[in-house]
Amino acid sequence: MSFNLVQAYARAPMVFERGEGSWLFDTQGEKWLDAGAGIAVNVLGHADPRLVRVLTEQAGRLWHTSNLYRIAEQERLAQALTERTFAASVFFTNSGTEACEAAVKMARRYWHIKGSPERNEIITLNASFHGRSLGMISAAGGEKLIDGFSPLLPGFRRVDANDSDAVAEAVDANTAAIMVEPVLGEGGILPLEDWYLAGLRELCDRTGCLLILDEIQCGMGRTGKLFAHEWTGIEPDIMAIAKGIGGGFPLGACLAKAHAAEGISPGTHGSTYGGNPLACRIGREVLDIVAEPEFLADVREKAGRLRQRLEAVVATRPDIFTEIRGSGLMLGLVCKVPGSDVIEAGYRRNLLTVPASGNVVRILPPLTATPDELDEVCLRLDSAAAEIEAGSHA
Repeated sequence: MSFNLVQAYARAPMVFERGEGSWLFDTQGEKWLDAGAGIAVNVLGHADPRLVRVLTEQAGRLWHTSNLYRIAEQERLAQALTERTFAASVFFTNSGTEACEAAVKMARRYWHIKGSPERNEIITLNASFHGRSLGMISAAGGEKLIDGFSPLLPGFRRVDANDSDAVAEAVDANTAAIMVEPVLGEGGILPLEDWYLAGLRELCDRTGCLLILDEIQCGMGRTGKLFAHEWTGIEPDIMAIAKGIGGGFPLGACLAKAHAAEGISPGTHGSTYGGNPLACRIGREVLDIVAEPEFLADVREKAGRLRQRLEAVVATRPDIFTEIRGSGLMLGLVCKVPGSDVIEAGYRRNLLTVPASGNVVRILPPLTATPDELDEVCLRLDSAAAEIEAGSHA
């Protein structure tokens, strides 16, 4: 443990010095199977040669100029994103938290210029997660997020996920927008039902509210579509993305339809580093790869295989797991035993997984993981569960 670092994380003791595809190598020479992908970030795995190439080429040309000037790579990535999505324009950030902050500001500013500044409240979901800024912990609530950080910012109201009556009752004359994750990630890999998402779109259309989707974790091919909302066939007004779009390099974005972005004019929002040439060149390469129909079809095929094998593990180990839920290569094992026990037993098998709320272990492998590597994830999870059942180390 380094006492020179603020102790904000309960870190596992491994120190990784190199990565290759779905594998990490630590300073002790051990090889680890990564089924967490940096919390759904490394969509192309570690040290993908295509990303290494474009990063190196761009680093040799231009890293940063600031948004005082036009940035060619930013404009190219914005065009690529708008061509592939509902959006008409993009605001670039460095992280998902910033993308969500931009989305909330955009929604409130929209109503301000419409002459209805009282419409400033954002409805969010219990068990949601939109980042750790003061604004975003105020949006999500949750004891672990908000403990010790009062007073929280006003202007947010929370309802339960997949409860259409509750969200309809929450909308009133002060509601600016509804902000949800199509698949709640930190909240325990809880997918929103298709009928619920469709109902949110209809509710927003009927009341004038803007629909904001947080696809920071579930976007960029993670569910087998470029973005998770595509499975339902709806479109948001605003969408926050990050994590996978940079493939491991810090990058986020707030995408918006033309009307939703009307309130953002020079001086209303900004970022020093957001949309820098280096980040945007990498993001464009990631998008070009992940958005290919053949790539997404491969993700869907591998996801079906992984889910089938994980369901067999759950069925074989009923004293350890209760169910598997999620979509694509964004899956959660709901545990009867403490999820931390499963993760620790996985560590003893050089397997990396990710915790989530609700006693859930997240399985978030690189989208480029091979079928054999995904099979190996399942074998190691089954072995970990067997160890816990036996009550002793294997």
